[in-house]
Amino acid sequence: MKTQEETDIISPEKLDKLEAQHSSDSTEPDNHVKPSKRELIRQNSIYLLPNSFTIAALFAAFFAITQSMHGRYESAAISVFIAMFLDGMDGRVARLTNSQSAFGEQLDSLADMVSFGIAPALIVYNWQLFNFGKLGYCVAFIYCACAALRLALFNTLIGKVDKKWFIGIPSPTAAALMVGMIWLDRSYNGLFNETGSILVLLLTLFAGLSMVAQIPFWSFKELNIRRRVSFVGMIGLLMAFVLLVLQPALLLFLFFFGYSLSGYAMWAWKKWGASGSLKTQPAVENVSNIENPTPDSEQK
Repeated sequence: MKTQEETDIISPEKLDKLEAQHSSDSTEPDNHVKPSKRELIRQNSIYLLPNSFTIAALFAAFFAITQSMHGRYESAAISVFIAMFLDGMDGRVARLTNSQSAFGEQLDSLADMVSFGIAPALIVYNWQLFNFGKLGYCVAFIYCACAALRLALFNTLIGKVDKKWFIGIPSPTAAALMVGMIWLDRSYNGLFNETGSILVLLLTLFAGLSMVAQIPFWSFKELNIRRRVSFVGMIGLLMAFVLLVLQPALLLFLFFFGYSLSGYAMWAWKKWGASGSLKTQPAVENVSNIENPTPDSEQK
């Protein structure tokens, strides 16, 4: 009968089998294989075309700020309008080329803050608001802070409200209203002179607060440019284009100022002018009550 020590001794043949089994187990494929350098570069890459428009808009805003430092306010105002055009193009290019990404959305939001928040506030302050001392830069900061709140609000309401309406005026509209005053002033030889500085102060405050106002503004997203129009409508569009060429500063300022008033006029009409129309008011929820919003399928 074998002793306990003899049964604990492993034979050389059995030891070879255990080593072979261990080596075969170690050669099994690992599910956590590190990606190659090429895959890492591809994962961290960004889309060039739409982000190029965003960077160009950011450069236009930066150029506008530097121009205002040298007293060239008209070129600064035009640069902000160029930034508006480029900002409107990047999203459309991304959708057309199927190159939308989370990186592009974040970059666009940051560029919007500079283009339509910081740049207009600094330009208008250097132009007129510095005359009011502390009140002037407080109003400029209110506009800048409201632009940041507006952009943050827009990011949280994506897909949660009816795409037909904006909550408050968009930040590009507020920026166009701000720099539109400068372009209008330069086109009409000092329309907003020292006696008109108070109008600049009030319009800056109006533009800032309108961005965070809980009032619906039409978003133009239901406007179908592919549908047919009447011959009279084509003539009207031609006349509008001629007026834009002849008086671009006046026409753009009146358009954005009228749009900024449209939401208030519609709200006042539905509340006081037509009591029966309250039932048809667009379903727009307050910021403090968006826990159960209506889903939306389209972004800005």
